Amino acid sequence: MPIKKWLIQYTIALPIVFSLLTAVQYLKGQILEYSVEFGITWAVISIGIFALRRFYNYRKNINCALCNDLPNSNRESGDSK
Repeated sequence: MPIKKWLIQYTIALPIVFSLLTAVQYLKGQILEYSVEFGITWAVISIGIFALRRFYNYRKNINCALCNDLPNSNRESGDSK
């Protein structure tokens, strides 16, 4: 399993999603405390859902061209039809 690859990706994605969501809420006129709380909550939920679905797809051997997590032998057997 490419756990190390996933951890690096989520370590990069979490602060980006957090910053984006926090900035949007703050620019909409919310107070900073609420914006930070909103950003943390929804960034963790979003990344968590994506990670769980990606893990599910990996376990079920469902190919994702964007994620590119499956070994070449598994991808080629499904694409050869």
